[in-house]
Amino acid sequence: MKKANTYFQGELLKNINYPEDLKKLKPNQLSQLSKEIRQYIIDIVSEKGGHFGASLGVVELSIALHYVFNTPYDQLVWDVGHQAYVHKILTGRKNQFPTNRIKNGLSGFPKRSESVYDTFGVGHASTSISAALGMAIANKNGSHKNKQHIAVIGDGSMTAGLAFEGLNHAGAEKTDLIVVLNDNCMSIDPAVGALKEYLTDISTSKTYNRAKNKIWKVLGRISRFGPNAQAVAKKVEGAIKSTLLGESNYFESLNFRYFGPIDGHNCKNLVSVLNDLKNIPGPKILHCITKKGKGYSPAEKGNSTVWHAPGIFDKNTGKSIKSGGVKSPPKYQDVFGETIIELAKKNKNIVGITPAMLTGSSLNKMMNEMPERTFDVGIAEQHAVTFSAGLATQGKVPFCNIYSSFMQRAYDQVIHDVALQNLNVVFCLDRGGLVGADGATHHGAYDIAYFRCIPNMIVSAPMNESELRNLMFTAQLPNQGPFSIRYPRGSGVMTEWKTPLEEIPIGVGRKLRDGDNIAILSIGHPGNFVLKAQEHFIKEGLSIAHYDMRFVKPLDEKLLHNVFKKFSNIITLEDGCLLGGFGSAILEFVSTNNYSASVTRLGIPDKFIHHGTQDELHRECNYDTKSVIKTVHKILEKKLVSQIG
Repeated sequence: MKKANTYFQGELLKNINYPEDLKKLKPNQLSQLSKEIRQYIIDIVSEKGGHFGASLGVVELSIALHYVFNTPYDQLVWDVGHQAYVHKILTGRKNQFPTNRIKNGLSGFPKRSESVYDTFGVGHASTSISAALGMAIANKNGSHKNKQHIAVIGDGSMTAGLAFEGLNHAGAEKTDLIVVLNDNCMSIDPAVGALKEYLTDISTSKTYNRAKNKIWKVLGRISRFGPNAQAVAKKVEGAIKSTLLGESNYFESLNFRYFGPIDGHNCKNLVSVLNDLKNIPGPKILHCITKKGKGYSPAEKGNSTVWHAPGIFDKNTGKSIKSGGVKSPPKYQDVFGETIIELAKKNKNIVGITPAMLTGSSLNKMMNEMPERTFDVGIAEQHAVTFSAGLATQGKVPFCNIYSSFMQRAYDQVIHDVALQNLNVVFCLDRGGLVGADGATHHGAYDIAYFRCIPNMIVSAPMNESELRNLMFTAQLPNQGPFSIRYPRGSGVMTEWKTPLEEIPIGVGRKLRDGDNIAILSIGHPGNFVLKAQEHFIKEGLSIAHYDMRFVKPLDEKLLHNVFKKFSNIITLEDGCLLGGFGSAILEFVSTNNYSASVTRLGIPDKFIHHGTQDELHRECNYDTKSVIKTVHKILEKKLVSQIG
C-alpha cells in the first residue's frame, strides 16, 4: 500500500498546501493547476474509492473560490460534500488525501473538527444556503461586517424544500450572500422536477445569455454616472428575461440577483466574475454549468450514477476492479428491488417511491419495468412520505424506500401524515445500521429508536434475504397500517435467496437454537454474527440459545416470557443505537413484568461513530462476532466466580 504522500503531484500542485500558496499563482496558471489536481484525484480515488464525478466537475470552481476569497475568514459552505475533495486538497490536507474515507483518516465530507476551512459539517443535502445565511446574519454588524459568505449547492440539492426555505429567507433579509449553483446535471440519479427543467431552460437559452451579456457591458459603463443605473438595469434585464425566457425570474422573485449561466470550467473567467460579485451588495446567485467527471473520459461519457462513487477502478480503462470467482450473496437493496417487482405483478396497488435514491435503493429495476408505478421525487424526503400517505388514502400500497439516515428528515410526516391516520404505507429503510466509509452523517443508527415510539407503527428487521422477502410480502397484505422494514447496506448471507413468499405473523420471532447457559436475542442482520459465534460455542461445549426476534414492535411477548423464565442472563444484539433501541425495549419488558434476569445490551453506543469499514466499526462498537463471543465468556466467568464465592 502506498504511503499517504507518495502519489505524484504536479509542478504547481506540489508547492500548494494552503489557499495563500494558491494566491501566489497568476490567473493564467490556474488552468494547469486544475489539470494537476484532477489527475491527483484520479490517481487516488481509482485505488482508494470515493465520490468521483462531482469532485472532478468542480475543480476549477473550487480553485477560483479559494483564489478570490480570503478563506477561512470568508466562510465557504459546501452542500452535501460530495464535491469537496478539491477543497480539502487546497486547505492543508493534500498529503493526507489518500486516507480519505479510511478509518482514522480524512472524512469523505466537510467536517468542522477536521479543519477550520470546513465551516459547516455536511453529509445530507440542501443545508448550505440556510447555514451560510445564519453565518452571514451573525456577522452582519461589527468587525466582521465585510466577511463574505458563499454557499455552493448542486442542482439536485436545489430540489429540496430546505433549499427553497433558505432562499426565501435570504431574499427577505437582503443579506450579503453568494449562492453558487453548481449545475452539473449530476445528482446520484438524474435530477427530476420542474425546477430542474427550469434550470435547463436557462442554461440552453443562448439568446437570453447573449442579450444579458451585452446589457451588463453597457451597465458597467453607465453605473459610474449615477446611483439609479442599477435599478434601471434590473428593470431592463427583467423585461428581456420575461420576453426571451418565460419564467426566468424565479430567483429574482426571491430578491436574488441572478448571474449566469457561466462556464464552470473557465477558471480565469470564474475568478473575474467572483471578484465582481464580492462588491455587489445583497443576495446573489451565480449559476455555473459544469461537466460531470470533467477531464476523465470514461466518467464524462459513462453513466453518471456509476461514476458518482465508482469504487476501485483501472484509471487507464475506467473498468471496475472487482473480486470475482466465487458466487456471493446479493445486496439487500437488490433483493428489495427484485422482490417489489414480484409483488407488484400480483398486487396492482403496489407503487414504489424514493427521494433521489432510485439506483441506490434498486427501485430503478421497477422504474424500468413499471415506470407508471414508480416515482423518484428528487431530494424531498418530507414530500416522499406525505405523497405516500396521499396514495395510501386512495387504496394504493406505497413502498416508500428511504435510507435510514435520510428518513430522519421526514419524521414529522411519518407521525402526522401516516401513523396518526393509520395508513398502509411500507417504509423500507435501506442502510440501517453502520454504513461504513460515509461515516456519521450516513449511519442509520436511530430508526429503531425513533420508530418504535410511534403508535400504530410496526417495526421489523430481517436477518437474511428470505426474511426480507417475507416481510415485504407481509407488509403489503390488507390493513397492516404503517410498516417499517429496515435492512443494512451491503450483502446478505444467502446465495440461493429467491425463496417462496410466506406471511410472517406480526410480532412473532423464532428460535434458531436452544440452550441452557445464556440466551441471545438479536434483531436483523447481526443475528448472523451470532450464527458464526455459535461455531465457537459448539466447539467449546457451551449451550447458548439464540432467538431471531424479527420485530421490535410489537415484541413477541410469548417468546420473551419463555426466555426470561428459563434464563438468568440475556444478551441483546442490534445494529442500532442502544438508547431507546431494541435492547431498551427488552429492558422495558423486564421492568413491566418484574423479571430479575441480567440483560447485557450490544449495539451502537451513545456517541457518533466516524468512518471506517463496516467490519471495523462493528468491532469498534463491540457487537461483531468476536464481541459476541467475548461477551458470552465474560458473563460465564462472572457467573462461575459468583457460584464459587
